[in-house]
Amino acid sequence: MTQRLAIRRMKPADLERALDWAADEGWNPGVDDGTPFLASDPEGFFVGECEGEPVSCISAVRYGEGYGFIGFYICHPDWRGKGYGKPIWDHAMAYLEGRTIGLDAVLAQEATYRSSGFESDYHTIRHGGLSMAEQPSDPRVSMLGQGILPTVLAYDRPFVPAVRDAFLASWCSPMAKGRRGCVFVEGGELRGYGVIRQCREGFKIGPLFADTPEVADTLFRALAGQVRGQMVWLDVPECNAAAMALAETYELSPEFETARMYHGEKPVLDLARTYGITTLELG
Repeated sequence: MTQRLAIRRMKPADLERALDWAADEGWNPGVDDGTPFLASDPEGFFVGECEGEPVSCISAVRYGEGYGFIGFYICHPDWRGKGYGKPIWDHAMAYLEGRTIGLDAVLAQEATYRSSGFESDYHTIRHGGLSMAEQPSDPRVSMLGQGILPTVLAYDRPFVPAVRDAFLASWCSPMAKGRRGCVFVEGGELRGYGVIRQCREGFKIGPLFADTPEVADTLFRALAGQVRGQMVWLDVPECNAAAMALAETYELSPEFETARMYHGEKPVLDLARTYGITTLELG
């Protein structure tokens, strides 16, 4: 007989456990993802328990007044097939009720989410490989610091459906463990930015937003060149041919594919300037 699932908000230790579960699933989270994730919406992370034992988790992050994003939807392998996934899913959907909701689905689950009212928008392909990039000697590139953060926050807005300043302030913090950002400034104007972070294995670049392929290439080298000889990953929108070409140029191989899906009104995003998704867990 299935025991009743008790659902509560995560504490920081619960999120660290969820990150461990995500690592076990092969998602390779960042070594310090918990801090910026919680900054995005401290009340939007949930754990399901049976008699005090954690069995499932999910995130349902609220951005602004009209958007939300679901991630970390995991039932521990020891508890799968017992009906503990659906209750926490329903809880997350209720928490985001009335909003457009986004998620990144593995292709095997695309039909399942479609049955829950989600529609596919575009596919993202994770590319990975050893970094062979050399850092550019370009005065237009500098480290992302607090002084330019307000400009970065403004630049970021065409790429996501809602303001995410609290998340980005933490994500881009120069004091963050294992995470560094770079900006490209030309003629006094910000023309792109990117962040690289240390993960359980290697490094992920994301976001990588840029006005032109040349700016994206320079930023990629500035980021990947910092960890030359180590593994790097970039989550590339398949619909952006220039972004796909960038991954190929640096011999990053496609590893797996996800579908960005939305429940509710589909937002219009600047995918033409999106060379790397920020994170599949939070959009």
